[in-house]
Amino acid sequence: MKFGFRTSIFLLAALLFTANAFAADDEKLDHDNSILSIFVQPSISFLSFSEREYFQNAIDTIYYGFKGSAVNSAESLNVAKQDFQKVNFCFPITAGIQFQVMQDHFISAGIGFIYDHESVVLTDRKSSTHSYEYTLQGVPFFLEYRLALPPNFITLSTGGLFSIGVRWYWVLPGTEIYTTWGYLGAKTPLYGAGFGVSLGYLFASWKYFKLYGDIGFNSISVKSDKKFSDIVPNGPNENAKWNLGGIQLQIRASFGVWNKPKLKDDDDDDDDDDSPRRIRKKKLAADSTIADSAKVATDSTVADTSVTDTTKADTTKADTSKVAADSTIADSLKNVAADTTKVTDSLKVANDSAKVVESKKAAKDTLGAAANTAKAVADTTKQAKKPDENGSKKIEEPAKKEPAKQPPEPAPKDNVKSKGD
Repeated sequence: MKFGFRTSIFLLAALLFTANAFAADDEKLDHDNSILSIFVQPSISFLSFSEREYFQNAIDTIYYGFKGSAVNSAESLNVAKQDFQKVNFCFPITAGIQFQVMQDHFISAGIGFIYDHESVVLTDRKSSTHSYEYTLQGVPFFLEYRLALPPNFITLSTGGLFSIGVRWYWVLPGTEIYTTWGYLGAKTPLYGAGFGVSLGYLFASWKYFKLYGDIGFNSISVKSDKKFSDIVPNGPNENAKWNLGGIQLQIRASFGVWNKPKLKDDDDDDDDDDSPRRIRKKKLAADSTIADSAKVATDSTVADTSVTDTTKADTTKADTSKVAADSTIADSLKNVAADTTKVTDSLKVANDSAKVVESKKAAKDTLGAAANTAKAVADTTKQAKKPDENGSKKIEEPAKKEPAKQPPEPAPKDNVKSKGD
């Protein structure tokens, strides 16, 4: 049994080390998003079985009987015994189904198996060995309510989700004690056999697979119609009762078979960042921004002071320069105004000259048209005064303008007669 105790301690340390090695510290642990999940939960339990003293007394009685039967010192030295462990620890295993009725509120149902086997060996005066044992066995059924605590209430720097669980137990057939001397079966009352409380921590998550670590205490009170005197020498002559509960350390491996739809990444969606972790991050960012702004404001104040002094000097120089510049600008404006007046007068004179030239040209054209009209009237009068062939005067119509006569073509050389001919 000493070997078994060391082995259990080693296994517990290995479980804790493995859990820490694979623990996730990201924001996926803020909630368990499974609606329906199944789980398996191995654990280490230190049972509150105070009735172990009955079995130890029986071993002591047998040992002293072997010792008293020795006839000499050599036989007395052959007598030896082992003692039962003073602590009953075992490795219960539980399996069940978990349903999330609302965010962070879970109801579970499960069944477990408890098995604790204790044995010792005694040697009599003739060096013969005798084995004695007893076994505690339990088949508890339970209903559990688990509440996930908000991260702003209790959390760790590495993230994760704490939870509180409350259980109510019933015992099923198979819950019993059997020993070297007999067998004792337990009752299975309908109202239940005990309760349990635990504090859990969701420390690792891989998609739909999650690991919880729990530490808690439970009390599973068991009764029987038989007596301990039926299963152990010198046991009490009253109806037997014992407890299968105690302190438990357990690891729950959960797999979600029905899960909530996965939300978009919080970096891409600013409307779903109501988680306390993200609020804390925003607060830290805001504080950092405020600090930076204060520093910039301080630097700006110092810079503004220097700039103000420089500005005052520059303003004095600028005022002097401005007076001189204004005087120069005023003189320039006067000159420009005078030049503008001259240009305006010149344009006016040029405009008047153009009008005179146009008037002269119009008068000339009018005189030319009048002269042409007078000539046409004179020609008409002259034609009217010529007599016709009969001696009568004929009023002729105004002569029509005929095309210019072409010069006569020269006669052919053959028709030209010389003066001698």
